[in-house]
Amino acid sequence: MIAANVVYPSKKGIVVYIPIVILAGVVAFNIINGDYWGSIFCAVIVLIILAPMILNTNYTIKGDGSLRVRCGFLINILIDINSIRKIQTTKSVLSSPALSMDRLEVFYNKYDSVMISPQNKEDFVAQLQNINPAIEYINKTR
Repeated sequence: MIAANVVYPSKKGIVVYIPIVILAGVVAFNIINGDYWGSIFCAVIVLIILAPMILNTNYTIKGDGSLRVRCGFLINILIDINSIRKIQTTKSVLSSPALSMDRLEVFYNKYDSVMISPQNKEDFVAQLQNINPAIEYINKTR
């Protein structure tokens, strides 16, 4: 067990910035065409959804032996670290609480999994294996 909570922020890849660039382009196009209020309204709505995800996606290894996966105000998953069976690297494009395509898939319980993208993957996995040595780590990138 660890004494205190350890927070790993999500790695941020190009995937995060694509919607922002598209939004900026649409807003600029609409402003050029004179639709100020519509473009501002659209930008505010999209930013209300995206900002919490970009600013608040993290993975916390808690002192009580659990892993909390947070992504904005939509996703808040609590996983018992002793239920984690396997962790493997993946480049899957499936939707997940990860801000990068450089991901880890965490398999827990019998059939559950979640894809995450901690900034320091090796340290993250080592911390989990320190708590649960039975976790199998498969690094497909090597």
